[in-house]
Amino acid sequence: MKENYLVDLSKQFAVDIVNLCTDIKENRKSNVLVNQVLLSGTSIGANIHEANYAASKADFINKFQVTLKECYETDYWLDLFKDTHMITEEEYRDMFVKCSKIRKLIISSIPNRKGNGWGQK
Repeated sequence: MKENYLVDLSKQFAVDIVNLCTDIKENRKSNVLVNQVLLSGTSIGANIHEANYAASKADFINKFQVTLKECYETDYWLDLFKDTHMITEEEYRDMFVKCSKIRKLIISSIPNRKGNGWGQK
């Protein structure tokens, strides 16, 4: 189902974020900004996972809306990292594409849950 795919995709994205941040800290300048993208990028998967156990339709929608905000925040930090040369253009593109894919799935899931889709996993 779409949610399971989204859970898997967001978890892999979190792994990629952790690996990217580890690389930046170990091989480049350690920067407090790394912690920002680490928090927002890993929060995406955590909120999606938590949404699967939502207590209500409204709780589910809220979790996905928070997740969407985390995606946009992660995009911001990745763009800033690219512009300040903390990551390469290639690293940026790879992570941006992954984050965008998750964001699109989240956006398409919210209207589905506002309709008759609640409770279908």
